[in-house]
Amino acid sequence: MKLKRTDDPFDTRPKGAVLSVRFVVSLLLVVLGIAWIVYYYVAMRADPFVADSKAGSPAFLADLERWNYVIGFGLFFLGLALSAHPSTPLGRGRGVVAGMLGCFIVGLLWICTFYVVADGKIDSIPVMNDLRQSNLVVGIAFMAVGFTFATRWE
Repeated sequence: MKLKRTDDPFDTRPKGAVLSVRFVVSLLLVVLGIAWIVYYYVAMRADPFVADSKAGSPAFLADLERWNYVIGFGLFFLGLALSAHPSTPLGRGRGVVAGMLGCFIVGLLWICTFYVVADGKIDSIPVMNDLRQSNLVVGIAFMAVGFTFATRWE
């Protein structure tokens, strides 16, 4: 009977549980961030193209205006950064490369899309039309989260 070495560097089997507490928390933060942005954009914000448009309720969220994007994207990026830990599927093995390249590519596409459509057509793209120049910050933040994955790459 031949025994397999446990310290094989080419062993690609997962080394931990798929569902850890950190993974569930990071997944919840990502979903909560996306939900926050969608809820603000669809139900809360006043339409800038309608003269008599009123902000939705609850009023304290409507009063935050563009800070809602900071909160939503902050939760989203915090969840992605937490998922770069080795106790999550994205924090070990091939998940690190997928998370790193995914964040880099999405950030690059976000910035390129902003620059391509910024000359008057940006009003047709949801969320990007409210962010204007802050789209650059969102694209760079995606790349910064990609670097958190890069620090875990072996």
